[in-house]
Amino acid sequence: MRLLVVSNRLPFTVIEKRGRLELTESAGGLVSGLSAYLDSLRGSSFASEYIWVAWPGSSISDENKEKLKLKLAEFRAYPVFISEDTMEKFYHGFCNKTLWPLFHYFPSYAMYDEDYWLHYKKVNETFCDAITEITKPEDVVWIHDYHLMLLPKLLREKRPNLPIGFFLHIPFPTFEIFRLLPGKWRSEILNGILGADLIGFHTHDYAEYFLRCVLRILGYEHNMGKIITEDRVVKVDTFPMGIDFKKFYDATNSIEVHEERSNLKKSLGVFKVILSIDRLDYTKGIINRLQGYEIFLEKNQKWHGKVILVVVVVPSRIEVEHYRQMKRQIDELVGKINGRFGRIGWTPILYQYRFLPFNKLVSLYNISDVALITPLRDGMNLIAKEYISTRTDKTGVLILSEMAGASSELVEAIIINPNNREEIANALKEALEMSDEEQMRRIQSMQARLKRYDVSRWANEFIQNLISVKEEQKRFFVRLLDSHKEQLLNDFKKANQRLIFLDYDGTLVPFTETPQKAKPDAALLKILKHLSVDEKNEIILISGRDRNTLQSWFGMLNIAMIAEHGAWIKEKGGDWRMIKPLRNDWKPQILSVLEIHADRLPGSFVEEKEFSLVFHYRKADPELASIRTKELTGYLINFTANIDVQVLQGSKIVEIRNSGVNKGAAALHWISKNDFDFILAIGDDWTDEDLFRILPETAYSIKVGITQSHAKYNLHNHMEVRELLSALMQ
Repeated sequence: MRLLVVSNRLPFTVIEKRGRLELTESAGGLVSGLSAYLDSLRGSSFASEYIWVAWPGSSISDENKEKLKLKLAEFRAYPVFISEDTMEKFYHGFCNKTLWPLFHYFPSYAMYDEDYWLHYKKVNETFCDAITEITKPEDVVWIHDYHLMLLPKLLREKRPNLPIGFFLHIPFPTFEIFRLLPGKWRSEILNGILGADLIGFHTHDYAEYFLRCVLRILGYEHNMGKIITEDRVVKVDTFPMGIDFKKFYDATNSIEVHEERSNLKKSLGVFKVILSIDRLDYTKGIINRLQGYEIFLEKNQKWHGKVILVVVVVPSRIEVEHYRQMKRQIDELVGKINGRFGRIGWTPILYQYRFLPFNKLVSLYNISDVALITPLRDGMNLIAKEYISTRTDKTGVLILSEMAGASSELVEAIIINPNNREEIANALKEALEMSDEEQMRRIQSMQARLKRYDVSRWANEFIQNLISVKEEQKRFFVRLLDSHKEQLLNDFKKANQRLIFLDYDGTLVPFTETPQKAKPDAALLKILKHLSVDEKNEIILISGRDRNTLQSWFGMLNIAMIAEHGAWIKEKGGDWRMIKPLRNDWKPQILSVLEIHADRLPGSFVEEKEFSLVFHYRKADPELASIRTKELTGYLINFTANIDVQVLQGSKIVEIRNSGVNKGAAALHWISKNDFDFILAIGDDWTDEDLFRILPETAYSIKVGITQSHAKYNLHNHMEVRELLSALMQ
């Protein structure tokens, strides 16, 4: 197995200087985490081969592109070439001015520029083309983050059988935030992600928000995180990303870190050190923590001269106005606090605006008594985990925002709401006054967890789950008719007496908002007419629709029909008749109940037939519909306990009909009439299961949709049904 890791950026940046190519290491939690995992794969039987596919970080001249491919091959990397103008509108535009603020709950910062969106699509298509060039049948593709949310579907269309995983490293927002995106964009993004077989998030909340958006926008329900789309099972799950614990823990004993730590101790003296380190971003809550520290100093004069806040801000996205504005605010606030509280020999805040190399970072983690990590919204926040990993003496206190994904794991930290400055101030006091015994208890618990669930375990679990999902899909694919289609066609041609049962809605035509809109088109009528003129064929259209509708749509054809799931039957050339005496005096009472519930569920309506009632809710809000239909079903079951009717749930409907009436009982009328040497039944709904159950073993039964069924085979959709029927005509 070969693993293709796909992300926006390579783990290093390629710079072209005077025709020469130079590589510099890239920073970031995703890069460092995945690099550690990929390094661990060397020599592994699980996936010893891998390729990292990404943009090289700069525009490369045409004459150097092939040279770069050869150079990067040495590092198991493959470049995706994108022009500077496209990258500007894709990365600095749609990614950072639309998706980033919206997904982090800053909707007022989000821009909705159509040109940015088009470039976002273009880059995803470019990535798809690059991956398609190098993929092999045994490859596994793992796509990362919000830059490439359209890529899974694009790649699925080119490589249908490829195992594709997608992981989002930032928060996925609630439906109320996500739907601020224009309708077309949000649908394409969700469908893009659903092109993956396995979709991963850092926390359960993010996974639930995604599933809710899929339900509300695309209409797909889920069962325990599994979504059944038109052609496959997709799994959505939680995988909290870990770090390379051993790397950080062991680094504290290195000579380089020891020297850095000694230098820091000399400069910081006897102060209690509070560490704040983050890249420049309005989502990180840097201003909030500075204001919280200011309140702490106001309330706790005894700590003046004894504590120092080390603020490290890593430069990021300075070309964006919101970031430049934030940098000015931080500069001003640091100056204000130092000017207000500082004195000779003590500066309350030590402020640095720069990137820290690994050894300096570890040494700073190691000497800090408190880590103040207060993002306003964060996917995971690996800094909190890195700090805990460097505490080799088991002391230290982590103050962590509840808005960070890591807070669900690092429960022993002091968890705060970063929007409450008073809470930050109180947490600082608690942290500085916490006993060594309590610090050690908390740190040991968190370290044990981080050591067990490190970045390698995180990645391995994701890949193993992806492979498991593919195995589950294969079990469904075995049931697909494809491999048995030729046998079916041969048996059909050889047969002299053929019986064909065809469901209508969802089988011959797609579902529509209202039943009246699903009128048969000319192509379908042509297929049915062609099949019905063959004297060897007995065609029975078997539907839940009323007899008048079926008569008006198909009365001109030489076919038999079953209406209202078996209440009415019609032989070829005959009249409609009931298969057994039925009553409908129960309808008025239940009709009033259904109408009351329809009033309580906007978008729902009641359809009245001669011997049944149907409550439709396809157009209703899916979440409210789930609640209302459960209430309705429960009430109807109790209400009809002494009435000879049955309450059944189907595809966006609740139906009440006479007991003993079903498609299976009606179909037996035809099966018992003749000694048929070929029987075919096709349906998509729960009502068709009664039909599938009564068929003889030699019959061909087909369920439309990728779901479990008593049918022997599956087809994906109504179009494949039509293709099969057309093949029978030849």
